[in-house]
Amino acid sequence: MDWARIMAPLTGGDGDRHVIETAAHLAQTFDAELACVHAPPDAADLIPWMGDGFMGGVQATAIESIRQAAEEGARLAKAAAEASPYPRTRFQTLDSPVWTALAQLSRLSDLVVFDDTAAKGRGPLAEAFQQIVIDEQRPTLVARPGLKANGVAAVAWDGGKEASRAVRTAVPLLAKASEVVILSAPAAVSRTYEPNDLAAYLAARGVKARVQLISEGGDPAPRLLKAAESAGAGLLVAGAFGHPRLQEFIFGGATRAFLSAAGPSLFLSH
Repeated sequence: MDWARIMAPLTGGDGDRHVIETAAHLAQTFDAELACVHAPPDAADLIPWMGDGFMGGVQATAIESIRQAAEEGARLAKAAAEASPYPRTRFQTLDSPVWTALAQLSRLSDLVVFDDTAAKGRGPLAEAFQQIVIDEQRPTLVARPGLKANGVAAVAWDGGKEASRAVRTAVPLLAKASEVVILSAPAAVSRTYEPNDLAAYLAARGVKARVQLISEGGDPAPRLLKAAESAGAGLLVAGAFGHPRLQEFIFGGATRAFLSAAGPSLFLSH
């Protein structure tokens, strides 16, 4: 099934134009609607921290500063959206509670596109990125330079449910690729799986893919990234956060390695 709506959360910052450009490229590929959504700073997030210890004037000043920042961000985000040549672009700015509104819109979008800064845990959308991926379980793309819908796509495949969900939701995009490479390191996981089964699954959906095995032991993430780079992939499809969030935070994991490295754009699903 093709995608009908692609959402691009915006902040009014420098990264907006790249996010819009990438999202517009994908939207044009599917003749989909591009929903540019400005997520402003929310005064409601600050109020719980303002107890009796805050003077009324300080409180009012802080809220006014947030309001002014939200208005300026909305202006800049709207200008970036209106600069897009893609005709099926619409823009909206969210009201408080911002996170609730963003989550609800993500549920009605086929793909959510974030910039690399949010994916690396920095900037005003860092928390929203994790919540969209983990809590809302929405297909999410981390936009990096070099992505072309008709380019080479790689799939990080370990036979797990997160990777399986990522591949299933990415099929419309994989069908547009000039080549799909299934990257698999069977020795790196305890489960038994057959990478060629995924190739057969994709073939049944009209997607021809080849399997490339990575046999060396140790942490597979750097080797998967290197193999994707060697294949010329502009996109890497991967399951996100296969371990509990606390375990991922303490011990790292493939998802964290993919997010922190400089590499292809990432299609993630949890």
